[in-house]
Amino acid sequence: MPANTAAPDSYGTIVIVGGGCYGGYYLRQLRRAAAHGALSYERIIIADRDANCAVANALGADAGIAVEEWSAFFARYLAESHDARDAIVPSPLMPHLLAHWIESRARARWPDRQISTRMPSALSGVPWQREGEGNARYVSFAEWMCPVNCIEPHICPHTRSERTWSMPVAIAAQSHAAAPPLSAVFHCTHRAFGVGMIDVADVLAADRALATAGATGPTKCLIGTVSHCHGALGELVIA
Repeated sequence: MPANTAAPDSYGTIVIVGGGCYGGYYLRQLRRAAAHGALSYERIIIADRDANCAVANALGADAGIAVEEWSAFFARYLAESHDARDAIVPSPLMPHLLAHWIESRARARWPDRQISTRMPSALSGVPWQREGEGNARYVSFAEWMCPVNCIEPHICPHTRSERTWSMPVAIAAQSHAAAPPLSAVFHCTHRAFGVGMIDVADVLAADRALATAGATGPTKCLIGTVSHCHGALGELVIA
């Protein structure tokens, strides 16, 4: 069998959401991945409101901390120009930050229009669902506790059988009448050494798509931040 000669993924800036235990784990894993040639990056930014968070003593030439609330950080960071290779490492416990950012962009873009959020309809075939604050629906195919470093492989580590589910596929297949005509589903996929990422380019493209759709009149958009197994969903309504 020939050796795998594919070049490792190359990133510009990688943003880690949160500088606590999860952020520290992701920073260590990214450095290990880079040391083993599994990926490369130019810099890492850890976003945390606490300058003395757990990763503060682990910073170096490759990583720095942005001392800001998460929403304020993304409002600033996503407004900047970006390398097409930039990516975000979400925290398992973060609120639906990307939905909040897209909503804030819509409000700034159309200050005279009525803009609101609505609880998305339940996803058929998804066994665990909960309604949270801010009209966020949290969904999961897992009815058990998953480890933070699970890469959602083809064989589920819990069931020991084939993983036949995928949240983006379930969302795309949703056929109920209330489904919005526009969707922005940010798929966090495993990249290396147990670290999942969302590409910044996908987030910016979704904002542009909503700007185009909203410019023609009222529209609705389903916004999701998901992996294969879990997700957070919100619905943005622009009147």
